[in-house]
Amino acid sequence: MLAQTKRRAKRPADKRRLTELTVKKAKLKAEAYLIWDTMQRGLALRVQPTGSKSWVVVYSRHGRPRWLYLGGADAIGLANARMLAAEAMLAVARGKDPAAEKKAERGAGTFAELAEKYVEQHAKKHNKSWRQGDALVRRFAVPRWGKLQAATITRGDIKTMMASIEAPVVANQTLAAVSAVFSWGVKEELVTANPCKLVARNPTRSRERVLSESELPVFWQAFGELDDVTAAALKAVLLLGQRPGEIANMRREHLKDGWWELPGAPIAGTWPGTKNGESHRVWIPKAAQEVLAGMLDGAGATGFVFGGPRGAAIAGLDGAMRSICAKLSVERATPHDLRRTHGSSITAMGFGRDAMNRIQNHREGGIADVYDRHHYETETKHIMQAVATRIMALVEGRAEGKNVIQFGR
Repeated sequence: MLAQTKRRAKRPADKRRLTELTVKKAKLKAEAYLIWDTMQRGLALRVQPTGSKSWVVVYSRHGRPRWLYLGGADAIGLANARMLAAEAMLAVARGKDPAAEKKAERGAGTFAELAEKYVEQHAKKHNKSWRQGDALVRRFAVPRWGKLQAATITRGDIKTMMASIEAPVVANQTLAAVSAVFSWGVKEELVTANPCKLVARNPTRSRERVLSESELPVFWQAFGELDDVTAAALKAVLLLGQRPGEIANMRREHLKDGWWELPGAPIAGTWPGTKNGESHRVWIPKAAQEVLAGMLDGAGATGFVFGGPRGAAIAGLDGAMRSICAKLSVERATPHDLRRTHGSSITAMGFGRDAMNRIQNHREGGIADVYDRHHYETETKHIMQAVATRIMALVEGRAEGKNVIQFGR
């Protein structure tokens, strides 16, 4: 027992005033060990069993020891080692972390490489909406800084990028996407700072855009001038009121007995999950069934309903809406504004905000949520059919589109 206690006892630190002769004649041991220099705080000579000798600086950062490798003792003399150690300890006193900075210089590489590492090692595993942020980074940031060392990008560079993006909301979204890249880089010690911090976001106003009754037939007709898949996807957003990203990723195997069943959790390679992580069921009214029929005709039992040319989920709905608005010379409208139009129709017809929240899968809170959503099927069917009927009546110019339909529970 006494022998075990002795083995576990911590060896006293070997501290002495180092000389060139001490460095040269340091003995080899079975394990690596340190000889601390009493002339320069934090400096130590590390001697390996192989005979290799190197200089290290050890300091404390947030209560934890940090090791900074200066170089081999055969290449750096004692006087220079003390000078480098003094510079490192001065940087520590100023709040810096020399070891992290050195690792960042070696590990981050260019901004393009850092952004790619972020996507592959973090975003794809933890952020189901990673594609949107990645697209913004590739569009606005990589062309500017792709070949620059990530650590050299400054707050001024970030501000210049923000100023070059015409749409304030897109600029804010790009700032958030770039900031996520740098924040992860700091956490992984690939960079030492996030230059996006303290960069002011553009002031924006919450969007309240909905299509007016007179705009509905015009936009519906414009949808018909797009390719079949894009047209059907935008019509489905308007008639079903779900998030455009979820519509774009609609799967055939999730369509069952007139319902669209949206799994809350992501399914690798096939389904991104719902925004709030909760499973959801949407009744498909007759008008929407007719839209989907053109996409499902002759197709298999699985796969994307709105498949792109290579079989992946359709993309570019935002671009299609921008093109339509430009052609019609009307105020900008997005795919999400189609969803908002559907939600506004629910409340305008007297069904209430609670019904809108249930149908559009807004997180309401409370233990009764799951129970309520499951037991409102009859009302949900009625509301979805009534709203679709009203929208189609307006699209087709029929007067009954303006009628308000009440539903008594």
